[in-house]
Amino acid sequence: MIKDFKKYQAQTSLHPIGLEVSHAQGSYIFDIYGKAYLDFVAGVSANVIGHRPESVIKAVEEQLHRYMHVMVYGEFVQEPQVRLTRKLAQLFPGDLSVTYLVNSGTEATEGAIKLAKHYTGRAEIIAAHNSYHGNTQGSMSVMDYAERKNPFMPLIPGVRFIGFNNTDEINKITEKTAAVILETIQGGAGFIEPENNFLQKVKKQCEKVGALLILDEIQTGFARTGKMFGFEHYHVIPDIVITGKALGGGMPIGAFTSTPPIMKTLTQPAMGHITTFGGHPVIAAAALATVNFIEQNNLHQEALRKEKLFRKHLKHDKIKEIRGRGLMLSLIMQSPEQANNLILKALDSGLILFWLLYEKRAVRITPPLTISDDEIMKGIEIILSLL
Repeated sequence: MIKDFKKYQAQTSLHPIGLEVSHAQGSYIFDIYGKAYLDFVAGVSANVIGHRPESVIKAVEEQLHRYMHVMVYGEFVQEPQVRLTRKLAQLFPGDLSVTYLVNSGTEATEGAIKLAKHYTGRAEIIAAHNSYHGNTQGSMSVMDYAERKNPFMPLIPGVRFIGFNNTDEINKITEKTAAVILETIQGGAGFIEPENNFLQKVKKQCEKVGALLILDEIQTGFARTGKMFGFEHYHVIPDIVITGKALGGGMPIGAFTSTPPIMKTLTQPAMGHITTFGGHPVIAAAALATVNFIEQNNLHQEALRKEKLFRKHLKHDKIKEIRGRGLMLSLIMQSPEQANNLILKALDSGLILFWLLYEKRAVRITPPLTISDDEIMKGIEIILSLL
């Protein structure tokens, strides 16, 4: 199978990991030879309640027997979509009560940018250096990483960048700005948290000049950081919030949510933003089951408790610091070589770790929130033994 994988499936790098997956369950992935791998990555923060969660499987099976795709998003009243968006309105603070469902995080980014431009009548978008919001051309336009962007230029115009946590650059947000888009915690840059009320100060400037604040919660959303949404740690409510990854419980989904007046903009012109498969009823059913499981099992509190286990026991001279919050953690090693070696050696030892996009010294630790204490300690012991 590995030969056909390399021959027929488009590759994203010259040296993919190449693990041949047989099945997965809970916190483990199993290869075709029967070897078990403890998963400290969770599909890059997506499998928030583990692999093949029973509640999600049940919801998917029940919806499969009712109907699958029936009509483009927003035309027919489909119970799974309505129940999911109603639930999200209950979870979000403030007036964030109307959600548009799409197929992925990057699509949610695209929709949020379009919405902000249309609502404000402005063209300028401000993003952060070392940001990551997806890989379609609009999302790449608000990514500030030349190595990844240059082969695809030109991208959409009118994008400016400020330093994350650089309050001196907030005045670049002006009456020309439609929106500021930021990750609540910068992911690819190394799990960098906002400091000194940075997000609050950005929101205040946005309100002053009539711009919107878009917060990307694709990775931080749904209890990953110890709150249902990461921005709740920093006492700010965005005008538009983007979600994805964990929302689907292992199924593909994205969403952008805003207030009723802002979201109403999408009705003019008619079908100003459309999607065929967005809000797919089977995926929406899976998402609702996921969110309910997170809430019923207090997984946001579990994320904070389990973070303490990592910080208490995962200590070594080669680990300079542990960044992040909850179960969105990154080990910052002394060098990129150490990080790379640890990730590759861990795989041989039955532990799945992964890289971050920009910070080459970083080792990702984003396990399922349902991971047990014993599994955490097992993974920590592997890491320490390798170091």
